[in-house]
Amino acid sequence: MVELEFQQKTKTLIDSLKSICANYGLGNDGNEFKIITQTFLYKFLNDKFAFEAKKLDDTIAKADKWEEALVAMSEDDLDMLQLQMGGDTARLKPQHFISYLFSQQNAPDFAKLFDDTLIDIAISNNDVFAVKTDGGAKVVLFDRISQYIADDSKRDAFCRAIINKLVEFSFERIFTQKFDFYATIFEYLIKDYNSNSGGKYAEYFTPHAVARIMAEILVPQDQRGTVRNVSCYDPSAGSGTLLMNVAHAIGENRCSIYTQDISQKSSNLLRLNLILNNLVHSIPNVIQGNTVLHPYHKDGKELKRFDYIVSNPPFKLDFSDFRDELDSKENKERFFAGIPKAPAKAKDKMAIYSLFLQHIIASLKPNGKAAVVVPTGFITAQSGIDKKIREHLVKNKMLAGVVSMPSNIFATTGTNVSILFIDASNDGDVVLVDASNLGEKVKDGKNQKTVLTADEEQQIIDVFNAKEAVEDFSVAVSYDDIEAKNYSLSAGQYFDVKIEYVDITPEQFAEKMQGFTNNLDSLFSQSRELETEIKKQLAGLKYEA
Repeated sequence: MVELEFQQKTKTLIDSLKSICANYGLGNDGNEFKIITQTFLYKFLNDKFAFEAKKLDDTIAKADKWEEALVAMSEDDLDMLQLQMGGDTARLKPQHFISYLFSQQNAPDFAKLFDDTLIDIAISNNDVFAVKTDGGAKVVLFDRISQYIADDSKRDAFCRAIINKLVEFSFERIFTQKFDFYATIFEYLIKDYNSNSGGKYAEYFTPHAVARIMAEILVPQDQRGTVRNVSCYDPSAGSGTLLMNVAHAIGENRCSIYTQDISQKSSNLLRLNLILNNLVHSIPNVIQGNTVLHPYHKDGKELKRFDYIVSNPPFKLDFSDFRDELDSKENKERFFAGIPKAPAKAKDKMAIYSLFLQHIIASLKPNGKAAVVVPTGFITAQSGIDKKIREHLVKNKMLAGVVSMPSNIFATTGTNVSILFIDASNDGDVVLVDASNLGEKVKDGKNQKTVLTADEEQQIIDVFNAKEAVEDFSVAVSYDDIEAKNYSLSAGQYFDVKIEYVDITPEQFAEKMQGFTNNLDSLFSQSRELETEIKKQLAGLKYEA
């Protein structure tokens, strides 16, 4: 009950912040998501600091106003207190507290004080909380929020409105909540900002069903608690949905996250996701940059290799501007199956996913596992790069299986998708699942999407992990079987063709055959009569000038 109550209160806070933006002309503005996510994060870090301080110091815990107890501490005592806090708690000074800004809201140039506070917090925590670009620059936690209000005279009022909303709410009672709670909050927080309205580099929010199926197959329930000290990577991380699910399955304190994504917006959202999910230690591994052209994570000159890799790469993205740069000697091994050619027209149809898939294979440890969303056409293509990749996976015995998902599992794209599971140490059977007939069609805004029930999700997971053959649904096949089928990974091509046999007596058989013969005699007779009639009609035709 407490979870649901605070979940609703948190959503109300988010709605209130969006309402403030709308009242000041920023509703659906390109900068609205920066304001919403950054003010939400400021509040979260403020309350997390208070939560940790109260756990460490009884005087603060028992004080009517914890902020005043902290202000009364000497500088040395405050430094010692912060040293005792975990690495996922931001280092704050008394003048950074929301209560302090609330007390100063009638001061002149309040917007400048508000902005300066956020910038000072960002600078003080730069080493831990900054996202890096592939060029080495750091993207700090906060911007100057008031700058997005064009009218200078309205900036103070805008910042006051935000502080008044933040001071009314506290996260402190929910810091003990786990992944599922924060996943719901995060999805609600970014639901308006992670869609295909993003233009050229649009980020698509991976459906929960896809993320859960990936995580449950990569890290089965019977392995929970035994996996530790592993690395998890997503070369097209977006806002981190896939990684958060895998990290939760492994245990947030048992893994390190590594990411790269070309979108600065996505990288900022991913940072927020890591903070919410106790993965602050991985923020230094979040890189904003072009994975295909400039892969950042390396061991020396070689690509860094990972224990787990998940990805929902872009399917259609124009990379013609740098395509020729990829065709180099140093990329021969990484792009072993080739680089797609740039079509003369419709460059949005370039198969960039094949580059990400090859990069993932090259980035996997010898005993590593990966799960990648691919267009379903990939699993049956009879020529080109797609087939070469499948041949590579089969010949090197590093394929776990494929789950073909229902159409419209992504509301924002009509492309049918499958999940390709790679296991670099699998020399046994490969599991192929056809889940295309599962799910229920529902409206999602202007779009239609397919939603799987929890039971259907579990059915896919259980059948795959058990390598179970279920009629017209799943099959377990050998690498030799796949090679014999020209490397097709479509489950349907391996299903048994069933012929129903009916026991009949010789007399019944003779009777059926006589019936067929009589029927044919009748049809032949009608055919001869029709032939005679047609000839008669043709003979009666006359030419009239």
